Amino acid sequence: MAHLILTSSCPLSFLQALSFGVFELKVDSFSSARSVCGGRTSSPDCQIFFRVCLKHWQNVSPEPPCTYGTELSELFDADSNSISSSAPIRVPFSFEWPGNFSLIIEAWNAESSGKESTGNQNNLISRLATRRRLTVGEGWWQDVHFGDGNELRYSYHVVCDEHYHGQDCHTYCRPRDDPFGHYTCNSAGERVCLPGWKGDYCTDPICAAGCSDQNGYCESPGKCVCRLGWQGELCDECVVHHGCLHGTCQQPWQCNCKEGWGGLFCDQDLNYCTNHKPCQNNATCANTGQDSYICTCRPGYSGKNCEIETNECDSNPCKNGGSCNDMENDYSCSCPQGFYGKNCEISAMKCADGPCFNGGTCVEKSTGGYSCRCPPGFMGSNCEKKIDRCSSDPCANGGQCLDLGHRVMCRCRPGFTGARCETNIDDCARNPCHNGGTCTDGINDFTCTCTLGFTSKDCSVRADACSLFPCDNGGTCYTHFTGPVCQCLPGFMGARCEYPILATKPPRPSKPGPKDDGFPAVLAVSFALGLVTLTLLVCAAIFVLRQLRRSRNLMAAASSVKNDLETVNNQQNGRLQPGKRGGSPGLPAPFSFCWFVSLKSRSYLFQFGPAPFVFLSLHTTFCSRASLCDRTSSILSACLSFVIFTHTHTHAAKNLSVNKEFILFLSVKICFYSSNLVKNLPVG
Repeated sequence: MAHLILTSSCPLSFLQALSFGVFELKVDSFSSARSVCGGRTSSPDCQIFFRVCLKHWQNVSPEPPCTYGTELSELFDADSNSISSSAPIRVPFSFEWPGNFSLIIEAWNAESSGKESTGNQNNLISRLATRRRLTVGEGWWQDVHFGDGNELRYSYHVVCDEHYHGQDCHTYCRPRDDPFGHYTCNSAGERVCLPGWKGDYCTDPICAAGCSDQNGYCESPGKCVCRLGWQGELCDECVVHHGCLHGTCQQPWQCNCKEGWGGLFCDQDLNYCTNHKPCQNNATCANTGQDSYICTCRPGYSGKNCEIETNECDSNPCKNGGSCNDMENDYSCSCPQGFYGKNCEISAMKCADGPCFNGGTCVEKSTGGYSCRCPPGFMGSNCEKKIDRCSSDPCANGGQCLDLGHRVMCRCRPGFTGARCETNIDDCARNPCHNGGTCTDGINDFTCTCTLGFTSKDCSVRADACSLFPCDNGGTCYTHFTGPVCQCLPGFMGARCEYPILATKPPRPSKPGPKDDGFPAVLAVSFALGLVTLTLLVCAAIFVLRQLRRSRNLMAAASSVKNDLETVNNQQNGRLQPGKRGGSPGLPAPFSFCWFVSLKSRSYLFQFGPAPFVFLSLHTTFCSRASLCDRTSSILSACLSFVIFTHTHTHAAKNLSVNKEFILFLSVKICFYSSNLVKNLPVG
């Protein structure tokens, strides 16, 4: 086997220039008259090995170098059984096998240490030197050598490595089926293309049979891919110019017009009659210009293309009940008994023959023949046909027609009236809708659009708005003209009483007295909220102090604030009420603040000490007025607010009489303002 490792970086030409193979020699038996291992041939320590040396034909000397290669066998016991069963000695080569060579075979005793060594000539048992000629092949050549009391029987051959072929193993061929080739190799190393491939390296696919070599190609066997400008299974049809309608080509992108067509794109019809044959029924077609023609119709046909067959019977040419038979460009009449002529216009009967039926009156004509005057309900030349007065559907709106002989009568559907059932009865005329409902007329019906609070077909039943509007959490529903209204139990609020509100402790029973007015609880809540916001107040105050320290002109700022306040006072038209605490103009007081409480009642003002100011404002609607802080927002340094909903119950007081439960809307706003402005703040 080859021992040279090839990498993908080696070019293919280099691989093909090298030859790889192996010379194999197998020792079949060996015997020697000389002492082997000092006469210890049966000792387990007596081991021998062979050395094979390959050299040029001209040189049979055992001296090195072995130009073709050398190799040692494995160690084996000095008996015939072990020698015959030993593996062949392999001498690989990487050159073109010459055929002629010199072969040197040596038998050696192994060292006592069990090593293979040829340095000590005393261990040499036997040497064979001969010339041979050997061709590459799998078969083994057998030979025997006698000399100096030695007998050596051996077999040898030369085989090429995988992918190397030929008599000298110089031809490289590796089967492959990839983009670089599709082939196998024969024994001589020649490439044999796989089916569907051709070329030196079998890289060219064989296209489908008949595929044009000039106009097509293929990337895989049996295909035919057209080049630009060609089409068809075999790429033998050229592609006409884009937009060419009635043209052909001999080369791509041409537009050669067919007969009867013209123009750059062969879209102008020069022979419309030949190309389209528009005239029907054997009419004659004549071209009158581009896309223009005229048809000359045969008798009995009409229309632009003579597609309409003329029916001569459409004009009812047959008289006196004669039947018309349409013919090509003509007609014929089948006359009833007693009539004749082209149109059955001549009568062969007289009044004496009694030709009139159903009580018709016969009248003789001066020109010959007769005529019948039919009674009501009959028609025809002999009054033989009964008139169906209902065939014209005289009754409207689905009315039933009744033929009474002398006249017709219509039986109307419910909801309609009139001789022909043409009138829709107004079902709203009797005012069926009660309680102000609006009536819309229908067919034998009416529809009432009821006013709020009423229902039923005629709006006579008062609607229960609470039936579809349940109140949650035990609330009571009342019907209002605007819709249902829920009265909630204490602790709940919302349109359906669905929201719980902040619960408060029920007030303890108090003894009647002038000071039990219910407001201490409200004030306690207000002060509690003030304490909650104290932390935010301190932070805001620090921020205000820093801003005030950065002011370069504090006196100018105070003057500006005073002017703004005077403007506000002027706009109030004297309605401002001064407070009880005054102050001289100066720097703004950084810790002055206020809050107000809004309740559903009237307005009151309470003052507790010089600061803070507590404004309790009870309004008729929630937040219906702007707060004290909002009115002075243009002169405030900062303002902080939040809203809390709660529920309370008050008792009758001296100044405020409230004896029912109500929702307390508490809006707390912390504001900073100048202390000299407090006396001018308005009461909300």
